[in-house]
Amino acid sequence: MAVETLVSVEEYLNTSYSPDMEYVDGVLVEINVGDPIHSFVQGRIAHAFYQKYPEIIVLPEVRSKTSETRYRLPDVAVTLRMPEGRFIKEAPYIAIEILSEDDRVTRLIEKLKEYAAMGVPNIWVFDPRLKQMFVFHGNSLQEIEGDTISTGEPRLELTRAEIFQD
Repeated sequence: MAVETLVSVEEYLNTSYSPDMEYVDGVLVEINVGDPIHSFVQGRIAHAFYQKYPEIIVLPEVRSKTSETRYRLPDVAVTLRMPEGRFIKEAPYIAIEILSEDDRVTRLIEKLKEYAAMGVPNIWVFDPRLKQMFVFHGNSLQEIEGDTISTGEPRLELTRAEIFQD
């Protein structure tokens, strides 16, 4: 059984990890390092947003403060203006998680609930293997059956073809 070493928030924020880690109540949490299909979809999402909406800020894997003792790394965070400082302190407009083969549902739901609690209005999940799109709303994950996933106002949208390889 592994022994968890507690790390202070200050130490976490002033240390670089390779790959980066999330911080949950004093414990460093390894994230699943993206495999090629995960990275491919992450790149397509960023590219599509940059092409369609040059005025927004797209931030892959940026440290985001979800509570006083938790920092997460959304696969893609979208903000309407450049955050101040070295990490996101305010809720991004969109937080996106891209599933990897090793992701566990319980850990994913815990992270999505943190995004909701911090006030993220649009929480999206993509499964690159099954080419599925989901929104997390009201503590539930709802699959998008159509070809477009979108926000409210301001409206930002991506199509299934923009996200996944056809």
